[in-house]
Amino acid sequence: MLEEGSFRGRKADFVFMFLFGGVLMTLLGLLGSLFFLGQALTAMLVYVWSRRSPRVRVNFFGLLTFQAPFLPWALVGFSMLLGNSILVDLLGIAVGHIYYFLEDVFPNQPGGKRLLLTPRFLKLLLDAPEEDPNYLPLPEEQPGPQQQ
Repeated sequence: MLEEGSFRGRKADFVFMFLFGGVLMTLLGLLGSLFFLGQALTAMLVYVWSRRSPRVRVNFFGLLTFQAPFLPWALVGFSMLLGNSILVDLLGIAVGHIYYFLEDVFPNQPGGKRLLLTPRFLKLLLDAPEEDPNYLPLPEEQPGPQQQ
């Protein structure tokens, strides 16, 4: 839902979010001796989606219904119930919060600006080129009946 929602048509930004999260999680994971970070990456994605979709109602296993921003915390609670360590989940939530803050909160504050800028080479590689608004297509490129 994150890919089809807030990242629609922005593949480079989506990949950059993964790269940012992966690098930050790897560095923080090394400090905490955490080496399997797939669950943390999932928690990061869930956190970012949940913060960008605050009005979405989530049904958790058919038992609980709540607003999306509570989903990461419900997953942490579920991990605790299963007896798993919640450190990996908390790492993912922390990295997701850092990304969300730098991308969505800080730029909208007075005096704030975007600090996470997707590198140009990723945009050139992954995103479709922007169309020039002054471009006039040739007659044979225009839709409609073709004259011979």
